[in-house]
Amino acid sequence: MPELPEVEVVRRGLESHVLQRPIAHVEVLHERPVRRHLAGPEDFADVLTGRTFVAARRRGKYLWLALDDPAQGDAMLVHLGMSGQMLVQTPDAPAERHLRVRFDLGDGSELRFVDQRMFGGLAVSVGGAIVPPEIAHIALDPLDSAFDDETFVAKVRRSASGIKRILLNQTVVSGVGNIYADEGLWRARIHGERPGSALTRPQVRLLLEEVRAVMTSALAQGGTSFDALYVNVNGESGYFDRSLDAYGQEGRACARCGTAIRRVAFMNRSSYFCPHCQPAPRRRRT
Repeated sequence: MPELPEVEVVRRGLESHVLQRPIAHVEVLHERPVRRHLAGPEDFADVLTGRTFVAARRRGKYLWLALDDPAQGDAMLVHLGMSGQMLVQTPDAPAERHLRVRFDLGDGSELRFVDQRMFGGLAVSVGGAIVPPEIAHIALDPLDSAFDDETFVAKVRRSASGIKRILLNQTVVSGVGNIYADEGLWRARIHGERPGSALTRPQVRLLLEEVRAVMTSALAQGGTSFDALYVNVNGESGYFDRSLDAYGQEGRACARCGTAIRRVAFMNRSSYFCPHCQPAPRRRRT
């Protein structure tokens, strides 16, 4: 699933290619991607036709395109799910196999929503130009200038949950998915099952710094791509996967100590860590 750096790459691409272009026509080719627009696909198309995207914004893994008419302050909310793509194409470009929604921008270009697995979706958010109410409960992400480091540190140290679960809790911090949680924990030498309450303030601050650093590096390299499902608006893939130290590295030597990286099951996913650099917490005896 695309995480914060990947979604931010897409947001920047949309900001560069689709703003200030009136939407001449909207074609919904499959109703499932607009299922969150409760008024239905026809209303979705009618509401957006003739409008203009004026800003591209993001919180965590969600992004939205603010619409003109500041009196209403609406937006199109976008979630890429596991395989969603926002592509800018020319109208004569062949239709993608999993093309779901097409926006004719009226200037010789199209914005296309392509989604193979259809876990992503689009919806009009009424009054959502600044922050859509549908995602107002989601916390800020570590790259947001308004993110409060000390509030985060305090929340972590009050929690008995494992630190990786805390990093994936979108009400505490958004945008940190499985990949960057494992990478940040490896860099900070912290095992993902360590309770937040067992960490010192300096440890939590270091972890936050490392999570920021790894996501910033991934952003500079266009995100992490393991297959063709994650691409920027121009169809290009990111290449940060070549720089991963923990995630997906099972059996390979730790870049720091040489111990083989281990993989364990975690919340229907996987966690990758170095058993030497990131010792597991001792289990309490009952």
